[in-house]
Amino acid sequence: MAPRELRAPREVRAPRGGRARQEARLWTWFMLPGTLWMSGFLLASLLLVATLAFGTTDPLGNPRFGLNPENFAALADPAYRTVLLRSLGYALITCLICLAVAYPVAYAIALRGGRFKNLLIAAIVVPFFANYLVRMYGWSVVLSDDGPLLKALRAAGLADGDTKILQTAPGVIAGLVYGFVVFMIIPLYAAMERMDTSLIEAGRDLYGGPLRTFLFVTVPATRQGAAAGCVLVFLPAMGDFVSAQLMGGPDQIMIGNLIQDKFFQGQNWPLGSALTILLMGVLLLGMLGYLRRTRKDEAEAVR
Repeated sequence: MAPRELRAPREVRAPRGGRARQEARLWTWFMLPGTLWMSGFLLASLLLVATLAFGTTDPLGNPRFGLNPENFAALADPAYRTVLLRSLGYALITCLICLAVAYPVAYAIALRGGRFKNLLIAAIVVPFFANYLVRMYGWSVVLSDDGPLLKALRAAGLADGDTKILQTAPGVIAGLVYGFVVFMIIPLYAAMERMDTSLIEAGRDLYGGPLRTFLFVTVPATRQGAAAGCVLVFLPAMGDFVSAQLMGGPDQIMIGNLIQDKFFQGQNWPLGSALTILLMGVLLLGMLGYLRRTRKDEAEAVR
C-alpha cells in the first residue's frame, strides 16, 4: 500500500444530475416573472373579449356585458362567411408565395453566402425594422396606378392604361407577401444552416438534376423550418387589415377589417368580440396542426 502522503487527493464533485436540476430551477425562476406578466395580460384580455362577445350595446352604442348569444348567431350570415373564407384564401396563397420566394433566398444565403451570410441576412431583416404601416404606405405607392411598377410594365408593352394592381386581390396578396416574407426566410435559413450539406452531394449522385435534388433532399430536410415559417406567415396574414385597407377595395376586405370596423366605426363591440373569437378559433386550429406535426416529426427523429 502506498504511503498516505503519496496518495493523490480525490476530487469531491457534485453529482451531474443534481447540478443540472439546480441550473434548470435557476432558469425557471428567471423565466417566471416574464411568463407571469405576459400570461396575465393575455388571459385578462381573452377573458374580457370572451365575456364581451355575449354582451349588448345600449342606444348610445356603449358596450354592456350580458349573456346574449345573438352575436355568435349573427356570424352565420353569408357575408361574414365570405369574408372569413376570403381571408383564409389570401393567407394560404400568401404562405405559398412566401415559400416560393424564401426557399431560393434562404438556400443562396445559407449554402452560397460564405463569409457574407450575416451581412446578407442583415440586408433582408433591417428594412423590416421600419414601422409596418409606413412600409405598407410605401408599397401602395409602388403599386399605384401612376407608380413605378405599372409605368415600367406599360413601357414594356405588358400593361395598358386600364391595368390596375391596387383595389384588386393580387394587390392585397402582394402587400401581405411583402409584409411577412421575412418571417419565412429566417426559419428556412436556420433550417438550411443546420442541414448536413453532404446530403445534397449524395442527392446529386442519386437523383442527378439540381431540381430533383432540391425537391427530394433539400425540401424534406428543411420541412420543419418551412412549417415554422408557414405558421409565422399565416397567423398574422389571416388577421391583417392594413394591406386590404390600403391596397384593396370593398370586394377585398378581410376579417381584420370587419373587426376594426365593428370596434371603431360601427360601435358594436360585442359583435366585434364575437368575430375576434371566431378568428382566434381558426388560428388556434392552425397552431394545433403545426404542434401536432412537430411532435410527429420529433418522434420519427427519435426512432
